[in-house]
Amino acid sequence: MRNPYKILYQGGTAEIVEKKSRFIASLRPVKSEEEALLFLEETRKKYWDARHNCYAWVIGENGEQKRCSDDGEPSQTAGRPMLDVLEGEGICNVCAVVTRYFGGTLLGTGGLVRAYSSAVQEGLKNSTVLSVMPAVKTAVTTDYNGVGKIQYLLGQRDITILDSQYSDQVMLTVLIPEEQKDRMLAELTDLTNGKAGIEVQDEVAFGILDKHVILLDNR
Repeated sequence: MRNPYKILYQGGTAEIVEKKSRFIASLRPVKSEEEALLFLEETRKKYWDARHNCYAWVIGENGEQKRCSDDGEPSQTAGRPMLDVLEGEGICNVCAVVTRYFGGTLLGTGGLVRAYSSAVQEGLKNSTVLSVMPAVKTAVTTDYNGVGKIQYLLGQRDITILDSQYSDQVMLTVLIPEEQKDRMLAELTDLTNGKAGIEVQDEVAFGILDKHVILLDNR
């Protein structure tokens, strides 16, 4: 069973200044190392005159792919702290690049760690993070006498109704979180005395953004 996870859904940018050094954080959703490397190259071209473009990324529902770089800063003062922020927030499918324009004053290792960490934190504030729920898309077919009871149960269990079709019968397409699958299917069967048609269609993943259901590519 897959667990709920968080992704960077929409990227953002932010800038902080420490002792006249500018730290510009750029974040983008990525699904592969190739996409992350492309974003890194784009950022380097955009800020071609900067001294450093440090980066960190986390890819995969369980963070299977992780990588970071100090890009010339003292070891462990940039990429690792950036990665720590992403991991601490539990966010995956994200690449963060922090560009530094040196302001003439050395910050020391502690100052660099704080600056790069803070830049990523500010970048996340200007981004959209989506909580994702692995689920099964399920079609529930019933007659008009049973639909009210089913809708009530779905509401009690906070199950998302993706679509409703009314003809000689009613078909509800619902998103059942994987962790609730067995219980919900059993409850729906018991509630209708086995009369409802229940068809598990696809494994999906979804999130809720501004009260809208966002279906995600499950590949």
